[in-house]
Amino acid sequence: MIVPFSPGGASDIIGRIIVLSGLNEELGQQIVVDNRAGANGNIGAQIAASADPDGYTFLFGSAGVMSINPSLYVSSNLKPTRDFIAVTQVADIPGTLVVHPSVPVTSVAQLINYAKAHPGKLNFGSSGTGSLNQLQMELFMRAADIKMVHVPFKGGGPAAIALLANQVQVYLSTLSTSLPYVKGGRLRILSVIAPQRRPEFPDVPTLAESGFPSMTTGTWQGLFFPRGTPRTIVDRLYGATVKVLERAEVKRGVASAGGEVVISKSPEAFTAFVGSETERWAKLVKDVGLVAK
Repeated sequence: MIVPFSPGGASDIIGRIIVLSGLNEELGQQIVVDNRAGANGNIGAQIAASADPDGYTFLFGSAGVMSINPSLYVSSNLKPTRDFIAVTQVADIPGTLVVHPSVPVTSVAQLINYAKAHPGKLNFGSSGTGSLNQLQMELFMRAADIKMVHVPFKGGGPAAIALLANQVQVYLSTLSTSLPYVKGGRLRILSVIAPQRRPEFPDVPTLAESGFPSMTTGTWQGLFFPRGTPRTIVDRLYGATVKVLERAEVKRGVASAGGEVVISKSPEAFTAFVGSETERWAKLVKDVGLVAK
């Protein structure tokens, strides 16, 4: 299984949980996790796409790699909706809308009003130009009719540190990143990006509850085979993965990594989901005028 990011990140952790907690056993094969980082995930994805479609190589893909990168890296030959067979979604990592405590707001509505009353005063951080959390914030700002200044960083860690230092005031962070800082009183959470409220913050509304019904998914992750893989192999991996994801220990493990298990109804359903996500982000990338350098 190719993970297109370095060891220790959310994709790597959740991918290893699924493999080590039963996928080896269900498939009767020893699965090796192969981290191939670089080019915002494109290097690993290209290696997976070029692999023989014999069922022995599959990709642990994510929203950024599979749905955003195609619009950012316009010169790349990689087209995930063409080059891969979607098997199933496995997890979603909820996002959180957090602010530095110096910002005098305690709700999404108050943030919107404050941003309108103080144009250009608020900076928002991201893990990089064209990153999922930048695009999510661009989507939020357009829907809310507000403007904040984008400050990109080289990864989510540096962006979180900048927020703690009040170098930026707003950040759409993964739940796993923001959780300790919110619990410790160093950041204030306004909303979560998830289909429903999170048990970690049962009193915090979702963005959908706050008036943004299209913003319900965080950083989704799933399994993909190279194009040309036989349907019988696709079905076998789908069935084995569903069995593993239904295990209580796997759900606990994914939750401990800041995510939640999500199982697609079928490979076709996941294919449709990836296609709709790709179209959604392509439109936003074009509207914002982003091109990866």
